[in-house]
Amino acid sequence: MSHIPVDPDHVSRRWLGKSSKDLQANEASVVRRAAERRPITEDINETFDQEQSFGDRLADRVASFGGSWPFIIAFGVFLLVWTALNIVLRKDAFDPYPFIFLNLVLSMLAAVQAPVIMMSQNRQASKDRLDAGNDYQVNLKAEIEIMALLEKVEHLTARQQEQTELIQRLLQDRNAR
Repeated sequence: MSHIPVDPDHVSRRWLGKSSKDLQANEASVVRRAAERRPITEDINETFDQEQSFGDRLADRVASFGGSWPFIIAFGVFLLVWTALNIVLRKDAFDPYPFIFLNLVLSMLAAVQAPVIMMSQNRQASKDRLDAGNDYQVNLKAEIEIMALLEKVEHLTARQQEQTELIQRLLQDRNAR
């Protein structure tokens, strides 16, 4: 069953109380799609993933691994082995107590890992903003559609009430004869 498209300006004035020219771009898109009876949902993840560069994907993988239990456990084991080995070797240790070289390695790791994790978090925040914008559009369209359905139901209820009253009058006229 095909639907007859409605004028977007009519939809905008009727349900949002302003001209379609006065709407923000995302609202105008919602109104246009609602008027055309077209879906508005889109998979933000798919869109976002297609736009990622190699560096973006690498940063996400590093951040994903760097914030995981396997990394914490592996790094803890590495630290234990490093310190135990250097304590056991005493005079022949490659990094004797107080483990200055270990501190340097940890500092360099933190210096590299922190910005990579921040890049990943910034990209995730961008994705969240896109997702929130899409949610807003879907919610706005749903609201417009619900208001239109309520108007139709009210119209049908009023017509049914008129028909019920007409039938009652006809029955009264028939019984009066």
